[in-house]
Parts: sequence; C-alpha cells; structure tokens
Amino acid sequence: MTRMTRPFVATIPFLLVLNAAQPAHAHDDHCAAIRESVEKAGFADSVTVVCDGDHASIISDTFPDHEMMTGIVGTNEQVPVPAKDHAAPIPLEPKLGDTPQTRDSSLGVAVNGVPIYDYTAGGEMTEAELYHYQAHHDTVATQQLDECGGHAGKGDDYHYHAKPTCMIEQMKNAGDDAIIGWAFDGFPIFGDNNPDGTQIADGELDVCNGKADDTFGYRYHTSADAPYIIQCLMGEVADLQALPRVAPLRSIDGNGGRDSGVPPRGGVEDLVFTQFPGGGGHMEYSYRGETYYIRYAPSDRPDCYDFETRTVTNGGEVETGTYCR
Repeated sequence: MTRMTRPFVATIPFLLVLNAAQPAHAHDDHCAAIRESVEKAGFADSVTVVCDGDHASIISDTFPDHEMMTGIVGTNEQVPVPAKDHAAPIPLEPKLGDTPQTRDSSLGVAVNGVPIYDYTAGGEMTEAELYHYQAHHDTVATQQLDECGGHAGKGDDYHYHAKPTCMIEQMKNAGDDAIIGWAFDGFPIFGDNNPDGTQIADGELDVCNGKADDTFGYRYHTSADAPYIIQCLMGEVADLQALPRVAPLRSIDGNGGRDSGVPPRGGVEDLVFTQFPGGGGHMEYSYRGETYYIRYAPSDRPDCYDFETRTVTNGGEVETGTYCR
C-alpha cells in the first residue's frame, strides 16, 4: 500500500496568478461538457444531467452498477443503500478562488452519479490540516475502502474516497482524456495522468490535487499517493454548507435513524456485499470467529427498506426495523 512521503507543495501565490489568468467563462458551453462527460462514459441510462440557471444537476441514485464493499477490513458496519434522485449541483461558470475550502461531506460527483469525498474519514479538515498527511484518518491506509475506492458512510450512502477504479473500468471512453467526475466548484476531475497522456511530475498538483487547464481553466486529478483524489475545492462556492448531502436513513415512524456502526477493533475478515434483484442487499463478514451480517429489502412503502442485522456494534443481537430515505 502506497503512503505519501512528501508534503503538499501548493502555495497561495501560485493560485492567485492562476486565478488572474482565468477567462470569464472556463468553457463556452459548460452544460454540454458535463452532459457529454456522462454520455461518453456510458452512464446516460442511469444518470441525468439537467441545466437550469447557473448550475447543472447530475441526478442519480448514487448506487453504482459495480461490485461494492468487497475487501473492506476496517468496516464501520454500514451498508450501501440507494438514494433516489440525489442531485449534485455543478456551477456552469466556475471561477477560481484564493483559499482552499473543505467540508465533512462530498466535494463532487463521479460521472456515474456516485459522490466523491476527500481521502479522510475524520471529519472536516482545517486549512492547515490540508497540508499535512492525515495518516490515522487515511481511508486507504486504514483499509476502510473496497477494491473500487469506495465504501458506505454513516448514512448508509456509498461514495468514493479514492480513485474509482471499478467505475473507470466500466467507462466506454476510459483513457487519460476522459473526465471521471466534476467538483462542486464546477471544475472537472481527471485520472492520474494529464489528458494528453503525459505523467504529472511530483509537486505539480496543488493542495487540492489540481492544476491549471487550457480548456477549463483548472482541473483536478486522482493520484497514486495521498490525497488520492480531490481533497478540497479551489474554486468559488457561494455557500459550501448548503451543498447537498445524501439523506441518512430514518426510522419509518420518524423517531431517529439507523445508528452508525463502531469499527470493530482490529478489523473484520471476508467482508462481501451481495446485491439482490429488486433493490435489496446482504453484507456478511467474520469477526473473531463469529459471522455477522446486515440484510435489507424494499418495504411496501416507497424509498423504505426492511432491515435485519447482527453486528459487532450491537453485541451480536439480531435486530430488525424499517428505515427510509
């Protein structure tokens, strides 16, 4: 497993010069570019792009059509559940700012509609923390992610914290020049290399894992080392905290929700998630010789699911309940 051994090297003066060079419009038709990125990747059947006013909305159920959760060791005992009609807003006239912005939630969305977070799982980072590797919160190093770069968060919502490898393998236009996602400041996200196929030199990416772009003015990249993917927003965002979050599951009677799990000490073994026809799922894993599971199936009420669980967090007791988005 690769760990970052060098500090982030971006400086604010560099960003100010970059911002000054930006044209008024980063792309003649940003809406068309966003829609085209989804269509060329082959996800138009499950992802809708709607442009209205100054934003494009990338709408999906955040539930990818690839394997999920397999290989996780540091599980939080959460399971991926669809989130119907989740709308991710992308500005149509992106503008670079002079201060990196962070939040304890998604920073963008992949072209398959799955939200993209930074690489950590320790809450919102301060600006100072962006420049220092957060080893104890690194979701890759602590084996919290599946083989596809994602996992289910506290809201039982699937999202990526690192390069979405399984999604990229599915893309019809997979390649260095393919856009793999969009940040909530309106700038595109590419893979490990420059769009022309050349390698990115050490220190070339800024603190948010981005750099200047001739077409869009600025772009983000994934990387083999931390921060692996976009870790902050370098563009302007009017109200960062107003950006959407996947709604957590709530009890059908409205009294509370499904409690988030506590990672079992030392991690689990043989974690596998199986999707069932019709929208259900089953996640099973072993811990200290015992088998645990989380199982759910659609209930009679729309956007609600009947759960049966036996987790380490609840002491191995079998619990049932119905929860809704």
